[in-house]
Amino acid sequence: MSRNLTLLTDLYELTMMQGYYKTNNHKKVIFEVFYRKNPFGGGFAIACGLEQIIDYINNLKFSEDDISYLKSTGIFSDDFLDYLKRFRFTGDIYAIPEGTVIFPRVPLMKVVAPVDQAQLMETALLNIINHQSLIASKAARVCFSAGETPVMEFGLRRAQGPDSGIYGARAAVIAGCVGTSNVLAGKMFDIPVMGTHAHSWIMSFNSEYEAFKAYSKLYPENCTLLVDTYDTLQSGVPNAIRVFKEMQEEGIKLKSYGIRLDSGDLAYLTKRARAMLDEAGFAGAVISASGDLDEFLIESLRQQSAAIGSWGVGTKMITAYDQPAFGGVYKIAAIEDENGNFQPKIKISENTAKITDPGDKEIYRVYDENEKIFADLIALRSETYDETEPLELFDPNETWKRTTLEPGKYRLRKLLVPVFEDGVCVYERKSTRQIRDYCAKEKETLWDEVRRLINPHEVHVDLSEPLFNLRNEMLHKHSKNKIPDDIMM
Repeated sequence: MSRNLTLLTDLYELTMMQGYYKTNNHKKVIFEVFYRKNPFGGGFAIACGLEQIIDYINNLKFSEDDISYLKSTGIFSDDFLDYLKRFRFTGDIYAIPEGTVIFPRVPLMKVVAPVDQAQLMETALLNIINHQSLIASKAARVCFSAGETPVMEFGLRRAQGPDSGIYGARAAVIAGCVGTSNVLAGKMFDIPVMGTHAHSWIMSFNSEYEAFKAYSKLYPENCTLLVDTYDTLQSGVPNAIRVFKEMQEEGIKLKSYGIRLDSGDLAYLTKRARAMLDEAGFAGAVISASGDLDEFLIESLRQQSAAIGSWGVGTKMITAYDQPAFGGVYKIAAIEDENGNFQPKIKISENTAKITDPGDKEIYRVYDENEKIFADLIALRSETYDETEPLELFDPNETWKRTTLEPGKYRLRKLLVPVFEDGVCVYERKSTRQIRDYCAKEKETLWDEVRRLINPHEVHVDLSEPLFNLRNEMLHKHSKNKIPDDIMM
């Protein structure tokens, strides 16, 4: 869905833009998007949101109505507003593809552009990436907990607004959900839409049996009946079995059929329901479960051998119930000098986690001989690596911890790919289904220990030795009496 979101920004981005314009500052800069901590206490996250970012940048221009509104604020000068009328993005963007498994501190996106252009984009980029990566990461955890049983996203009515529901559904499908109840998301992104009926359907008939019978006549090839409106085991399941038998007697071939439970002790009820269905000859009936599910409850139900063949997950996935924000940030890493060379910049903080990595960087994913992720390596773009040579990695915080990978025992992959060059999109855009397939392969590169819901193994994110040395040199230049130009507080 293409929309002009140019004013989807914080005011200070525009006031800084005016400041750059007034001081004739059009230097090229490098900004990076990254996050500092995995959400949900997990061992990984999933990159998501690039598709909407491409649409955002392709439509990045100030309309006459935008200019009129900005003029009405009394904050901006006429000459700056005239400049905004001609504004367009002319820079380069590199990004990690959507659906990629990601880890803290690794740049997900790199913006190389004149400082005013790069500054304007900060808020929108973070808004899009933070939300969609959060939901994708939650959905991946839910799908991991469900194992081979399918998960459907159906949280639209509990999402924090239409866009959250629409793009959250897309993110959930990318991360592994088989479909969504969200019809508009289905239309926009060509993803499967799924659903059955509500308790109100049952209650609108004189009896539960009549409601089931009417539904089976309307949708004989996709007949899933909600059995917990009154009494699951005494009424719902027996009435569903009665309808299934009558469908068979009428010569209807039962293809996709089953029951759904939305309440009660799902472990106990589904095991009892499974026994009843099997005894009646309906071993092919799928039992679906819903009702405030999340990855922990699904894992618990599976450990209890609950007879559940598919899951409907809503509120706790679409809202990322236990973590409301992803925490992605947008920080400057380098500024071009008068000779056209990028000079590294570093942000200092008393909180060491907020100290940034300086310079123009490249990201390498290191796979072991099993094609599992061994580590991510953040290096300077000027560095080169040869897989025919040993690769030494070390912990940037505990530098005595070192590992050497021998040739043939590892593989390197550059993660950042070109998305925009000179303001023109050069990225080969993929369908949501294609991204979902790619994400499924990405998730297979994680060790089981990284997928654990609680106390997962931490994938190492290492700095190259040149980058590590540069960072330390810049930190050591800092003193109480003098803050060098390349250090920002």
